[in-house]
Amino acid sequence: MRRNRTRLVVKTADQLGPGFADFARMDAMTEEEIERTSPPELANLPDDFWVGGRVVEPVIKLPISIRVDEDVLDWFRSQGPRYQTKMNAVLRAHMKEHAKPAARKPAPRKKRAKS
Repeated sequence: MRRNRTRLVVKTADQLGPGFADFARMDAMTEEEIERTSPPELANLPDDFWVGGRVVEPVIKLPISIRVDEDVLDWFRSQGPRYQTKMNAVLRAHMKEHAKPAARKPAPRKKRAKS
């Protein structure tokens, strides 16, 4: 069986496109610079904001071909960008609603001693 191999590509900060962080520049910033350039919704966060936070690994999405009714597709597209993500959220909600609870394994039976 052939293994898929991935290559690690290292880029410098000037080779990164939009949407990528320049961590070296960020590390060099002072707290004042960070506060001044941060979006307003991040201002005045409570000190315990990150307490209890956890890292959530992204779910790998699989590209598939699916047939849906034209009006269903039109409606999702009319909802704006990321309509496929919204379709996935609807499918996930349906899956969670109808998923069977995990079956419990019965406890192993104890053998009776022969009398």
